[in-house]
Amino acid sequence: MAPGNRTQVTEFILMGISDLAELQIPLFCLFLVIYGLTLAGNLGIIILTSVDSQLQTPMYFFLKHLAIINLGNSSVIAPKMLVNFLVTKKAISYYACAAQLGGFLVFIVAEIFLLAAMAYDRYVAICNPLLYLVVVCPRICLLLVALIYIYSLTTALTVSSCVFSMSYCSSNVINHFYCDNVPLLALSCSDTYIPETAVFTFSGTNLFFSMIIVLASYFNIILAILRIRSSEGRQKAFSTCTSHMVAVTVFYGTLLFMYLQPRTNHSLDADKMASVFYTLVIPMLNPLIYSLRNKDVKDALKRFLDNPCQSFRLMQI
Repeated sequence: MAPGNRTQVTEFILMGISDLAELQIPLFCLFLVIYGLTLAGNLGIIILTSVDSQLQTPMYFFLKHLAIINLGNSSVIAPKMLVNFLVTKKAISYYACAAQLGGFLVFIVAEIFLLAAMAYDRYVAICNPLLYLVVVCPRICLLLVALIYIYSLTTALTVSSCVFSMSYCSSNVINHFYCDNVPLLALSCSDTYIPETAVFTFSGTNLFFSMIIVLASYFNIILAILRIRSSEGRQKAFSTCTSHMVAVTVFYGTLLFMYLQPRTNHSLDADKMASVFYTLVIPMLNPLIYSLRNKDVKDALKRFLDNPCQSFRLMQI
């Protein structure tokens, strides 16, 4: 297309998960339930870890922020996705698309590094229990979470600025259910080398360093547990990190599935299914993983349900 004939795109069309008309209402109902459970579960974790005095520890401080991130990640994607199941024209404005991409990147990067921080927290608790309250004190936890949010915001601004610095003309149909960087770059009518390099550099670097922290932490945790002589001691130590291990395995497994696919067999439909998992399904599962396998959370929920008014009064005090 000649440069003079290009028309700048002002909105994008999201193709969604499926273009079959008969599936729109069933999919709407399914994802409405998933989003409802995500809201209920993560808000429950946030409230419990805020009001219950026995959950005022570094582990539950990180868990509260994981719930905030999961809630944010789903809320950036799900409302627009649900609306698009019910309308004929699945349009999103240029600036709303940029905001959605930026919001998604903030929360996904924050989740990657928060899971790494939670793995390090479990490493210190099991491998250096006498130093735990010194190494993972409230001030350090607050600083660590603040740095994670600042870094994720910086990454999101950098990557989304690179993606939307490209020219989009003529084609505006995104083969996805939200504004993601890869399908957006595929639509650009200008040179995408710099933004593609930025996207894959940030993605690869973030995934690599966070996984190194997680793997090193759990390698040392497993060695420390194996050195415990009593089976009861091993079981108790292992139970403190089981929930996090499950959450990490599911989350990183999904991301690795996307990044390690051979380019010759790469499928956008497979990408969409993986994206559904880490943007909508995992945020719904995390509260279940941490509550069903965690006696402290179940006891806190029981105390809260017995006397919710007193719990909120204690939080205000």
